[in-house]
Amino acid sequence: MPSFHHGAVEIAYLDEGEGEPIILVHGFASSKNVNWVYPTWVSELKKHGRRVIALDNRGHGDSTKLYDQEDYHLGIMAGDVLALMDHLGLERPDMMGYSLGARLTGYLAQSQPQRLRSAIFGGLGIGMIEGGGPGENVAKALEAESLEDVADPMGRMFRAFADQTRSDRRALAACLRGSRRLATREEAACITVPSLIAVGTTDLIAGSAHALAAIIPNSEVLDIPGRDHMRAVGDRVYKAGVLDFLSRRP
Repeated sequence: MPSFHHGAVEIAYLDEGEGEPIILVHGFASSKNVNWVYPTWVSELKKHGRRVIALDNRGHGDSTKLYDQEDYHLGIMAGDVLALMDHLGLERPDMMGYSLGARLTGYLAQSQPQRLRSAIFGGLGIGMIEGGGPGENVAKALEAESLEDVADPMGRMFRAFADQTRSDRRALAACLRGSRRLATREEAACITVPSLIAVGTTDLIAGSAHALAAIIPNSEVLDIPGRDHMRAVGDRVYKAGVLDFLSRRP
């Protein structure tokens, strides 16, 4: 698996297929494989003529693990994505993020709009602005001795997921505490690249996709019927909607 260094941090990534490039940015406690390879996103996008690039965020997958929450600010993590784009000579790819990856995509869409052709926010609605998602309860769950010691429902969900993916739980706790930055309403309103907001209709973590679309100009909503935050990732409605959205880019 290829990798490159952004400063002292080694970032692992995959780069497959030919055609217009799209960068995939995974969610918290996930990885490029868990979020994009195993649910067949990479193969589907390649089948539809896309060059697919997906990275392991710092603290995740095969990338460097760090234990200071100051190393996980959104701007720093978004900088890893920009550094990968520069490493591969990508001037203006499409970008799709899920959950935390959608926060990073939103950060770049607002701060570096000239570098994105379009943005797809998976698993993140008005929670981009008004909260939602894992908090200190999840960080403490990740640091607990065992899953049996965790009573909080969301903490148990993320702890079980981290155990399933054999993640570095101490690095994840630092990432969670360092990356807890919400966008302001004004920042979200500054996102002008064509955007798709794709959220499961039973997702209690992302917040309303329609409420976020009312703030972001030039955006549209993709409802993923009957799916929660975890189960929406590989849904066929999600995939079909994303492929349709991408097909309409000039």
